Amino acid sequence: MAAYRYCEAVTALQARNFSYGIRLLPEPKRLAMSALYALARRVDDIGDGELPAERKTEQLLATRALLDEIRSGTVTEEDTDPIKVALADASRRFAIPLDAFDELIDGVEMDLRGAEYQTFEDLKVYCRCVAGSIGRLSLGVYGCDDPKRGAEYADTLGLALQITNILRDLREDAVNGRTYLPAEDLARFGCEQGFALSTPPVGADFTGLVAFEAERAQGYFEEGLRLLPMLDRRSRACTAAMAGIYHRLLGRIAAEPESVLRGRVSLPGWEKAYVALSGLAGGRS
Repeated sequence: MAAYRYCEAVTALQARNFSYGIRLLPEPKRLAMSALYALARRVDDIGDGELPAERKTEQLLATRALLDEIRSGTVTEEDTDPIKVALADASRRFAIPLDAFDELIDGVEMDLRGAEYQTFEDLKVYCRCVAGSIGRLSLGVYGCDDPKRGAEYADTLGLALQITNILRDLREDAVNGRTYLPAEDLARFGCEQGFALSTPPVGADFTGLVAFEAERAQGYFEEGLRLLPMLDRRSRACTAAMAGIYHRLLGRIAAEPESVLRGRVSLPGWEKAYVALSGLAGGRS
């Protein structure tokens, strides 16, 4: 179907880490995951784009309306929006919890409001919206022996990935006027000045801050990866690959904290491929 091919193209072009994992899935699940990613990417692009806030709000409302159309079962193959067509077909084939997309939109709306987080409990709400939602959507495609516990583990794994994202993008977000780490953590380590410079704030224990957040993320990785035995082999490999890439990234950041102030830390393509193959072989990287 042409709509799925469009979603695959979006995923291949823009999903640097995600695409390594979904390559390990059988075609029906891979196509469905591409449709999930394509809509999630659209939502992210609305939030990160250059449009005025009121236009972004309008586009997010339009996306909620799109989801309502899919839920109503009225989308046809003749619709001109390929993402809508692909996701409608995927939702007929798999038990995808479309309400999780509404949570993703909730998270983007938090960004539009310029939300800041005083405590980690506050930040967890945001993380569960923008990352846990993706885990729960993915689980709808994978299938799971214990859907309730599986959703909890997927949510926790999403939390680990999002903390890693926050550490990786610390400088980039600061330059764009965003701070995601909790104010209580910044105060604890003397980092209230923020991260707009390529060196740590004067007098701050930046290394301690990164170590603290990395240890927190590590705990969520260990908890969230309990999901793996609950999945079939290919879905387990996909999840292990994506989590493994982020877990290695977290290790790299923890080993050299100041690297995140100099630019975005990433893994080379060969290492991502190695992690993906390790997941297919049954390893957790």
